[in-house]
Amino acid sequence: MKQFTFPKSEHLCHRSDIERLFAAPSKSAAVYPLRAVGRVVAFTPESKAARVQVLLSVSKRRLRHAVDRNRAKRQLREAYRLRKHIIIDALPEGKGLHLAFIWLSDKPEDSPRIHTAMERLLLNMSEALSAAGE
Repeated sequence: MKQFTFPKSEHLCHRSDIERLFAAPSKSAAVYPLRAVGRVVAFTPESKAARVQVLLSVSKRRLRHAVDRNRAKRQLREAYRLRKHIIIDALPEGKGLHLAFIWLSDKPEDSPRIHTAMERLLLNMSEALSAAGE
């Protein structure tokens, strides 16, 4: 049964993990209005962290009003929550993933567009993971 949740354990919060995510060996893909940056990490079942940890970023530089930024983050959380199984199913055993979703648009976008972009990004990332795993 698929879990359509997004608990705190799936949030990427540690500064060191975030810095490593944006370092050189990370992979990136963009589907307007989103950009995804991903990094494969080692995963052990004993760790308290989830296999896939996600960072959501909506810059004040892109969306000036807090209302718009909060709505964009809510849309990103919802789109990821409903489609996270795509990337989780593609992960090889013993591997985890750190992901960041970055908002690229200078204006608010409608939810169906965000959901479509999120699905395409996750499919692209899962294909890249399966190709690297072979």
